[in-house]
Amino acid sequence: MSGWGVRVIALLLVVGSYWLTYQHGRSVERADAAVVTADRDSVDRLAEVLGERNARAEEQRRAQAQEEARAHADEERTIADAGAAGADAAGQRLRDEAEKLAATISCPATDTAAIARGQAATRSAMVLSDLLARADARAGELAKAYDRARMAGLTCEASYNALTL
Repeated sequence: MSGWGVRVIALLLVVGSYWLTYQHGRSVERADAAVVTADRDSVDRLAEVLGERNARAEEQRRAQAQEEARAHADEERTIADAGAAGADAAGQRLRDEAEKLAATISCPATDTAAIARGQAATRSAMVLSDLLARADARAGELAKAYDRARMAGLTCEASYNALTL
């Protein structure tokens, strides 16, 4: 072989070694990029799983808080219903007593003026008894409506607070 052929072979060997070194560097760079991508994907998936877990825990906390608010409202409603029943019974006793009073107000007298006064008093007592009965019934209705509205408002507020806090 001549000096020229040896030079060409040496040049090809040098170029080939550079080429192989370049290719090796590229494969190392690709492997490093794949490791970085895999690490990033792993961190992203972990963050997604933790985010889902936290979201589920928050959803469960809110649902439990709303259920507690509903249970408390049911307790309040039961208490209010019991109070209303007691007030209705007391009102009925008061109306009965007023009716008894109206029925017993009469003056057994021989004087016509006294009889007229007794009849007027009886009519007045009956009117007052009726007025008392209607006022008591209306007050009971208003109290029940107020209790329902108050409990609904408190339940709504508790549910809202459970969702926002």
